[in-house]
Amino acid sequence: MGKVAVVTGAGSGIGRAVARILLEEGYSVALAGRRRDRLQETAEGFGESALAAPTDVTDPKSVAALFDAAREKFGRIDLLFNNAGTGAPPVPIDELTVEQWRAVVDVNLSGMFYCAQAAVKLMKRQDPRGGRIINNGSISAHAPRPNSAPYTATKHAVTGLTKSLSLDLRKFDIVAGQIDIGNAATEMTERMKQGVPQADGSTMVEPRMDVRHVAEAVRYMDSLPLQSNVLFLTVMASNMPFVGRG
Repeated sequence: MGKVAVVTGAGSGIGRAVARILLEEGYSVALAGRRRDRLQETAEGFGESALAAPTDVTDPKSVAALFDAAREKFGRIDLLFNNAGTGAPPVPIDELTVEQWRAVVDVNLSGMFYCAQAAVKLMKRQDPRGGRIINNGSISAHAPRPNSAPYTATKHAVTGLTKSLSLDLRKFDIVAGQIDIGNAATEMTERMKQGVPQADGSTMVEPRMDVRHVAEAVRYMDSLPLQSNVLFLTVMASNMPFVGRG
């Protein structure tokens, strides 16, 4: 039997692309997301290797049920791609509601913690023990976009979570890394084709890259033995405005 993965946010975008490339490579994959119909679209054509598991990552009980279902069907977990994320409306911080702030924190930070915690509990006790956790960070943590405080703050926090996991889990043969992604061509970045706000107040069309390149990068990170780890990897559209001053 091949490796077993859990992919959150698997109903669209980066999560769907990663899930499908893993399935193509012979993994068994538990697909987590809010909408069963979108998860079933991701799973189409892969038979028993794909498990559609509707999950609310902001609910610890829902996350626990996800990992229980994956263990019951596949026996173990070798990889968690901790991908589910969201953003808030790009408004000035004084116009942001508390509910909008909390919604981003609940998904991007607390949800990622709940999934990592559930994965660790299983990886520590399975035989052979161990596994890999890959968190989806963002280059926004290094270079924020205008009016992105909730998203940027939570992605900074994800980096801290990644480092802590990498340190604390070594003794259990569990490794943790992070992928920071810039301008993958998904539904979330469609607006970039019409132009998005820049730091200098202008609006600019930004280049995007094929989302499959992200999936291939995640697959590479998990291709290494547990004795090796890609702690941080950045994959981005080459000509996007990230390195340099606008």
